Amino acid sequence: MPNTKSSSKPSARDRIMQAASTLFYQEGVQKVGVDRIIAESGVAKMSLYNHFKSKDSLIAAWLEERDTSWRRWFQKTVEKRATTPTDRLLAMFDALEEWFSQPDFRGCAFINSSAELVEPEHPGYQVALKHQQAVYEYILQLVYEAEIPHPEAVAEQLLLLMEGSIVVAMMRRHPGAAIQAKAAAARLI
Repeated sequence: MPNTKSSSKPSARDRIMQAASTLFYQEGVQKVGVDRIIAESGVAKMSLYNHFKSKDSLIAAWLEERDTSWRRWFQKTVEKRATTPTDRLLAMFDALEEWFSQPDFRGCAFINSSAELVEPEHPGYQVALKHQQAVYEYILQLVYEAEIPHPEAVAEQLLLLMEGSIVVAMMRRHPGAAIQAKAAAARLI
């Protein structure tokens, strides 16, 4: 819903989310405390808790927003690069290489957060699982459209190639991991 106020200053919630997004992605969800988010966002502690009942709910909200924006970007980028389902399956890795090449790339927020959170019942962990499932479903849709035999197994293998390349690119600062994964994907499909 658009902001109807005449001021161009972002809302308190938006400032909280922006600060949390930057800090959580750069430093991790466990390392960054609520006081730091409050200081960076310039809002009062009560304002943060009026919008988010806990740090855990803030983490989940951040991941939900990230899921929406990342998947929108990913699918749009893949669809710009290729028109056929088979070509789109390979274009996924070109999109990943583009992402890996960004100066602020620090891996996948969902992989990083789930590794930090550990507890499967944590709301942020649950969002990370939903994100992974949504990416799998996108891949599966493309595999079905490409009429590749054993679609569920192939989609799972492509997801593993994607996630593996993300981890390698982050740990080694190696954007070319996406191209190596693309070569394996081409053999697979």
